[in-house]
Amino acid sequence: MLVMERNTQFVGQSLAFLDAVEQAGRAAELNRPVLVVGERGTGKELVAERLHRLSPRWGEPLIVMNCAALPETLIEAELFGHEQGAFTGATRSRAGRFEEADGGTLFLDELATLSMAAQERLLRVIEYGEVTRIGASRPMTVDVRIIAATNEDLPGLAEAGRFRPDLLDRLSFEVITLPPLRARDGDVAVLADHFGRRMAAELGWPQWPGFSTDCLGALEAHAWPGNVRELRNVVERAVYRWNEPSRAVAQIVFDPFASPWQPQRPAKAGEDPQSAPVPSLAPVSNLRAAVDAHEAAIVQAALERHRFNQRATAKALGLSYDQLRHCMRKHRLGAD
Repeated sequence: MLVMERNTQFVGQSLAFLDAVEQAGRAAELNRPVLVVGERGTGKELVAERLHRLSPRWGEPLIVMNCAALPETLIEAELFGHEQGAFTGATRSRAGRFEEADGGTLFLDELATLSMAAQERLLRVIEYGEVTRIGASRPMTVDVRIIAATNEDLPGLAEAGRFRPDLLDRLSFEVITLPPLRARDGDVAVLADHFGRRMAAELGWPQWPGFSTDCLGALEAHAWPGNVRELRNVVERAVYRWNEPSRAVAQIVFDPFASPWQPQRPAKAGEDPQSAPVPSLAPVSNLRAAVDAHEAAIVQAALERHRFNQRATAKALGLSYDQLRHCMRKHRLGAD
């Protein structure tokens, strides 16, 4: 297990994960741009902080800007600053993020959402180390290391004309691609134990009882589209809802919105409100495994809907109690 202290903490043991962490450690020492790529919830922000904390700039500011959190009209003012009266509402001069990060690191999250105009100005800053506030006539020199993150295919966007290829070239001195949780062999159990222990301590439990065998099996079988962030939420929610600290946690709820009273999405024009949408089917290489996974997902969802009341679940699924119990044992669902 690798753990980083201070504000950034990495937990994991898979080779794919450790390779990415080692790559970040090597890149941290150089004063070059780094591009961090990965699905949502894979820990791009943590890698950015690691790059800063292990760099010679560790004592200087780490300024974070989420490029998707601001409307396009404000992004340039936020990045480069503005002078008083530069536009409507600019009642005073304001330093931009580049000025705030002078001597340190600027982390640009959701980079792909930047407008083409902002990309052009960003390229100029990288090339010349100069920033001009909106409404100013003279540039100022800044010393900033840029770390950017995205969950988009930037080379594909560049080919489509939606991202500047020259900016991509400047930012991609080093590209660290974080593996999704489903590719991190063995890390689900390690992370679940880590988050479970922390939540148990927060709740004042005398000790951490761990998860039941069935719960661990369900955690490891889940696809985790939200990666580590989703896993943390699921684990912390399970510990919080468990009222028997002396026993292993034996109930997991993957979807907190699952409820018999959950609001239904409005039917589209011409659509039968009672009809369920038909999912698109991905290619299947192992039919039996795919059918088993689908059956397990249906039973798990029904159990969560009926608050793990097995008789109510069996009735809802048109099964006998014994049939449901057999199905739960088959798929390792529910309590021990």
